[in-house]
Amino acid sequence: MKILVAESVAPEGLELLREQHDVDERIGLTKDDYRALLPEYDALVVRSQVQVDADLIDAGRRLVVIGRAGVGVDNVDLEAATRAGITVVNAPTGNTIAAAEHTLALLYVLARRVAAADASVRRGEWKRSQFTGVELRGRTLGIIGLGKIGQAIAKRARAMEMMVIAVDPYISTESAAVHGVELVTFGALLERADAITVHVPLTRQTRGLIGAPEIARMKAGAFLLNAARGGILDEAAVADALHSGHLGGAGIDVFDHEPPVGSPLLAAPNTVLTPHLGASTAEAQVLVAEEVAAQIIDVLAGRPARYAVNAPLLTPETARAIAPYLPLAEILGRFFAQFSRTGVQRLTLEVGGELARELAGQDAAPLTAAVLRGLLETSTTERVNLVNATSLARARGIAIVERKSSDAGAYSSLLTLTGEADGTTTTIGGTVANGEARLTRLNDHSTDLAPSPVMLVTRHQDRPGTVGRIGSMLGAADVNISAMHLARSVPRADALMILALDDDVPPAVADAIRAQEAVLDLWLIRLGTEH
Repeated sequence: MKILVAESVAPEGLELLREQHDVDERIGLTKDDYRALLPEYDALVVRSQVQVDADLIDAGRRLVVIGRAGVGVDNVDLEAATRAGITVVNAPTGNTIAAAEHTLALLYVLARRVAAADASVRRGEWKRSQFTGVELRGRTLGIIGLGKIGQAIAKRARAMEMMVIAVDPYISTESAAVHGVELVTFGALLERADAITVHVPLTRQTRGLIGAPEIARMKAGAFLLNAARGGILDEAAVADALHSGHLGGAGIDVFDHEPPVGSPLLAAPNTVLTPHLGASTAEAQVLVAEEVAAQIIDVLAGRPARYAVNAPLLTPETARAIAPYLPLAEILGRFFAQFSRTGVQRLTLEVGGELARELAGQDAAPLTAAVLRGLLETSTTERVNLVNATSLARARGIAIVERKSSDAGAYSSLLTLTGEADGTTTTIGGTVANGEARLTRLNDHSTDLAPSPVMLVTRHQDRPGTVGRIGSMLGAADVNISAMHLARSVPRADALMILALDDDVPPAVADAIRAQEAVLDLWLIRLGTEH
């Protein structure tokens, strides 16, 4: 496949991509240039400068994945990408250590007034008494956002003999304690910390998170650090507090607008300002490039990405457990779409047995999305994949239910798909045995058959010779039967026959079988794209 690299990334990442795909580096082009190029590409790699808006996404008619070589995805229109079925991946762990070290570098420079002292010496001065600093040992560091970077900072701050407190609504007190961190309220953090550092994404909730009211609650002389995202701090309020002396210093790596032309921080005293260097180490650039490249390769190969921004996140262990069942889930959805013959209003996916235990505490969203992909691909001209399947289903009024059960009957794991519409219920079940998908249930009948690209299903009267006549008609048309399953409730009543075929069935042959007196209904199910 073809990959367009629109911004500079480390060559180690590009080499990974080139091992399997065609890679074109086209850096520094205009938006119009990229719009003209994108229809030829299956993947796009950017950093932070190229704005991948809805217009560019619309131009990328072949795009399967957009890779952001970095943490934030502010420059990618996630809503437009999701609608288009494009997976967006980032690299949230590659720059963890670099960002943590840079944050602490800003703190050290502020505490020991390194930048001001350096400038003084360069002016030919020797004013030692003007640059008396403070020791960080024994002081309290407040961390807003105890994710990977926050945890890395906490570990290093504790080695510096600092007390560490944090606020994070998504982490438990017990988990924080594992990292030697006391979890507190936001207000308590503002009032207790000698230095505060923010490590949260920029959202509607976090924009302006620390403004004049919050700064007023901080200790006099406290330090404020931001190496996360511009806009989390109110720059004007921070500048005012620096001028008044209420803040002892501010270390800022990110700004509302970059470069920060006209920012009030440029003229504020006791600041250390750096040009978005949090991830700018040689090691981090390599790790980020490799992390995003590996995910692009996974997505292009049809595998789930570890850090897909607009798709369910899976742990590596869960991804391995769920992977064999994703093709089965898609087969069930495709089979259901052709067998039910009606629209579906309520769709229930039940996960049973060992797989349900593997997914304990997590949703079955990837499996549900795979089912929906199979269900919808025959009824829409829109590209349907694991990213946008759920939103497309809901737009069609399909209510989706996920259930887990410890019971899988005679199987280790089981997927059961049930659809309801207009008082009619259709149920299809399947499992994976020895790496092969098996159909285990069709409505009230138990089955045991591997799905085939073409399958013929009949409901017929259980009369002698019926199966033979159908087989003879297929044989006369040179249609080979690879497997067969018969199911019935009682002798001489209605029976169900499922045939796995090596060849497609000509319409005239299907009509002739349907016209047989004993045949009550017939379904021709095509599960393979080659047919």
